[in-house]
Amino acid sequence: MEHLSATETAFLLVACQQIVLAAGWLAAVPLLASTRRAVLLWAGYAGLSAAALVLFVVSTQPGTGVLRAFGNVVIVAAMVCLQRGVRSFFGAPSGWRWHGVVLVAAAGTVWAAMLPQQTAWRVAVIAGLLAAICLSTARDMYRELPVRMGLDGAPRLLLAAPLVLGGLTFAARGLRAVFWPESILAEVMSNSALNVSSAYVQGLLALTQQLTLLGLVATRLVGDLRRTSRHDALTGLLNRGAMDELLATEARRAARLGEPFTVLMIDVDHFKAINDSDGHAAGDRALQHLATLLGTQMRDIDRVGRWGGEEFVVVMPATRLDEAASLAERLRGRAEAMPLRWHERELPLTLSVGVAQWHPADETHAALLLRADAALYRAKAGGRNRIERERAPAEVIDIGGAAAA
Repeated sequence: MEHLSATETAFLLVACQQIVLAAGWLAAVPLLASTRRAVLLWAGYAGLSAAALVLFVVSTQPGTGVLRAFGNVVIVAAMVCLQRGVRSFFGAPSGWRWHGVVLVAAAGTVWAAMLPQQTAWRVAVIAGLLAAICLSTARDMYRELPVRMGLDGAPRLLLAAPLVLGGLTFAARGLRAVFWPESILAEVMSNSALNVSSAYVQGLLALTQQLTLLGLVATRLVGDLRRTSRHDALTGLLNRGAMDELLATEARRAARLGEPFTVLMIDVDHFKAINDSDGHAAGDRALQHLATLLGTQMRDIDRVGRWGGEEFVVVMPATRLDEAASLAERLRGRAEAMPLRWHERELPLTLSVGVAQWHPADETHAALLLRADAALYRAKAGGRNRIERERAPAEVIDIGGAAAA
């Protein structure tokens, strides 16, 4: 091609944009291991979009109509990659029936409408297929965002909007091909300001859709970082900082509503002996085993965290001392009955538990933890593998002082 028209230049600029985006996605694959398949599919989406645009430019030369027709199949394949990537990102089911039908329909349409006088019909079908993929992808995103990522309201609408807009744009082009085919023929065959504008609009839509995908990845990364900062790496439970915040929040809520809540302070008996006799790998596995046990035995409203070392804390909202002690006893018995399987043998695991209820007289949740810790101290001093309840405030001070001494 000796000279490029303004339309061809515009399409090639959009193709370059897509090539850069494809390279960016491929470069990000090692950094986004948890979403690798989705990222590869989105790189395919950008790369195939670029290839389709290049084919459209090359097909402006005489005798290359077959390239334009093939470009239609390539752009449909690009949108299939986009939707499959979105479904993979959300972990949603993604069979091949729907996309197989779309690809076969695109290929069949191109094969049956190769002649120039069939261009409008071909454009109508391809645009309809592209509109269907865009709108169904927007539906996937709108449906999965609240379930998989907890996003609702304005963020949910904002992330789905570019795909809806793309679907409506393709649908409008398909309708033009059906009702005003002469306008489509003029657009395809001529170099005009309308064609240049159309190229840049497509580029803007493609860029907006790519930014939507980047927004999905960024939102997940922020969520993962937030989770990492609040959860213990070994057990997956809330860490001490997160539990401290939770206790402060629960204390404020209980003071406002006048409802009690209770704390369990749990310690693994003879944990050092496990590390010394079987190694730290066995100790880590024991903590994971107990974390799973705590997660399955406590109620949905309870919150479990690793306080440090072999100590765990459970916050039990709207729960009085007697009920909490009963649940703690059930947990203790369950732990005793479920030893850890380690290298073809069983390692017994027992728990000592201190139970304390928040009282309105407490100035901070630290006083509640002090009573629970004092009760735990008595459980361990009394022979371990047992439950102890809080005592009167005066006794807590005496025990705390003795423990410190």
